[in-house]
Amino acid sequence: MQPLRPFTIGQLSRLHSGKVREIYEVDPDTLLMIATDRISAFDQVLESPIPSKGVVLDGLSAFWFHETSDIVPNHFIRQVDPCASLVRRVEPIRVEMVVRGHVSGSMWRRYSKGERTFSGQPVPDGLGCNAPLPSPLVNPTTKEASDREITPAQIVSSGLASQELYDQMEATALALFKRGSQLLASRGLILVDTKYEFGLLDGQLTLIDEIHTPDSSRFWWAQAWERDPEKAPQLDKELVRAWLLKNRQDGNIPRSLPEAVVRETTRRYREIFQLITGGAAPDPGPDPNERLYRNLVSHEVIRDGFVLIVMGSPIDQDHCKKIKAHVESYGIAAHMRVASAHKNAEDVAAMASFYNLSLEPGAGVAVAGLSNGLGGALAANLNLPVVNSPPFKDRLDLLININSSLMLPSKTPAGTVVRPESAAMLALRSLNIHRLRRRFQAEITSMKEDLRTRDREMRAL
Repeated sequence: MQPLRPFTIGQLSRLHSGKVREIYEVDPDTLLMIATDRISAFDQVLESPIPSKGVVLDGLSAFWFHETSDIVPNHFIRQVDPCASLVRRVEPIRVEMVVRGHVSGSMWRRYSKGERTFSGQPVPDGLGCNAPLPSPLVNPTTKEASDREITPAQIVSSGLASQELYDQMEATALALFKRGSQLLASRGLILVDTKYEFGLLDGQLTLIDEIHTPDSSRFWWAQAWERDPEKAPQLDKELVRAWLLKNRQDGNIPRSLPEAVVRETTRRYREIFQLITGGAAPDPGPDPNERLYRNLVSHEVIRDGFVLIVMGSPIDQDHCKKIKAHVESYGIAAHMRVASAHKNAEDVAAMASFYNLSLEPGAGVAVAGLSNGLGGALAANLNLPVVNSPPFKDRLDLLININSSLMLPSKTPAGTVVRPESAAMLALRSLNIHRLRRRFQAEITSMKEDLRTRDREMRAL
């Protein structure tokens, strides 16, 4: 299995790139949430992706959103790819509601050292490692780069939530934990602990992010836990954490995993998907990036290509608008940006680094006339085709300044086309999209037939 490689979506605005998820804006009310194959541990993203992980996370969340929609509304709209879903834009509440059913993990480490109060709530003496709590405990944390435990009183006093809203989140988190525990018990599993995230949509509490996945939850086989509670194997990413801790050097954990650990982690993620849903996790296919691109196009989340139009100054936007209109008439996305090769070259490089990872085919058009360095800068940094379209005022301006667009440094390939419509056409043809090629062929055929018709008419005279 191949993992989902690093990517961007050139025609959508990226709002957030998290440890695992990428979030893009589709429209003011709708977001595209993509679960990647990245895996994090101890607050850092490892260099080794886990094939199928994103498919499992997004598929499980979709399953659980459906199973718990009667308890609380959620942001889920629909899946558009095995690892991607459309969700409603929700104002997040910056608190993670951790619910614990057993004294395990970090809680056990603290409990074994004598702590008996967690998030301001007392826990009785006499509990062993992995023992069940008398009742599920809500142990909220902040949602920061490094989450920290916080008490309900601190949540209210810091303004993260009102007392009424916190009480609602707590009751809802316990109800979700109960539903999850009941369903998993029927599958022979124990939901040990998990976390929930909420937001507000039109003032209504709404479940967001993910729910009951191997990334957000800890699972045990019930029979294994009953035989030996302290050695119950975990069906989550604990294998990764254990390997990292075992292979620390000078207190630093490794940044990558051996292939055997990657394969076993993939197997465990896919196993938990089947155990919970009763069906096999979708096959990610030979090229997950191509699959994601095709699905986003077929669900009309994106168009099948884009053209990036970069102008050196806002005074050139009329010229750019002509290019944009022509590009969009072919059903291709077009975006206008402003950057100067001379004044903020670092922004040109940063822009290129984003578009270089685009899932979809793309092309760039540089719109700069006098002393055009923009085309060369784009061509030097962008791995997409680049077209220069200098906006000359008149023929004299063209004669004096055309060479700055024609004579570029070595290894900075960029074509130069003066007319905006022709620049748009060259950018479109460089996309090499079959749909467009069929249309171009029809246009070429029509053009030739029109000329032949005119020729016949002329000869008839």
